[in-house]
Amino acid sequence: MILHRVTDWDKAYANGINIPGGDSYPAQWTDAAAAFRERRSAEGKARLDIAYGAGSRNRLDLFLPAGTPRGLVVIIHGGWWLAFDKSFWSHLAAGPLARGFAVAMPSYTLCPEARIAEIGLEIAAAIECAAREVDGPIHLTGHSAGGHLAARMVTASSPLSEAVLSRIGTTLPISGLHDLRPLMNLSSNATLHIDHAEALAESPALLAPRAGTRLICWVGAAERAEFIRLNALLANIWTGFGIETAVVEEPDRHHFNVIDGLTDPDHPMTRMLVGD
Repeated sequence: MILHRVTDWDKAYANGINIPGGDSYPAQWTDAAAAFRERRSAEGKARLDIAYGAGSRNRLDLFLPAGTPRGLVVIIHGGWWLAFDKSFWSHLAAGPLARGFAVAMPSYTLCPEARIAEIGLEIAAAIECAAREVDGPIHLTGHSAGGHLAARMVTASSPLSEAVLSRIGTTLPISGLHDLRPLMNLSSNATLHIDHAEALAESPALLAPRAGTRLICWVGAAERAEFIRLNALLANIWTGFGIETAVVEEPDRHHFNVIDGLTDPDHPMTRMLVGD
């Protein structure tokens, strides 16, 4: 028997330094996203910077498919609740768009200006705003911190209205941070300010899912062990509530390229997200 204990929490969650060429990814994302927005805008299929709240970062981009939308996909960006905005990830809308879904991509106020609980309220407002623009089913996804926020939206204490909750089909968090308690051990918690009370109230793994939730937890098989553990943890616990769950550990994918599946309409990630 081999006993396991995490002794260096920062190392356990460190992605960039453990991914070959990790420093190059943000530039790749911004270039691909900018080119995607330019194309969609030229086609008249992008509505950018829609205000969903009063904050300076309370803006979302809405990308529209060729015909009448089959429904809405919301993609919530990651960055440890500390970094990035919607402009880095526009290209991830390509897969759902090709499947006929409109795609909303919000920015949100970052820590420490907002607490994680407050960010959750902003994401709920963004989803409500996008839901007013597009009819049909709503599917949620997000990466890392965004995966946490996507799962948080379908808990029994969701800040979403019942009208919007009743439209949610699939929730597919990618490499989600579903238990906030270990993150209190990170040096970055000096900025995040997660305390025990917030961890209990905002960790999807510590909350009951809304009845009828369909959850697909996705992670790269080459990710840090903690991300793989948290991915399986949420599905394991929520299975006990009698909802539909699945766990996917995608081979040969790490934390920075696991999201690429959303760019491809035929990738299993995209197909499972939109129910195809």
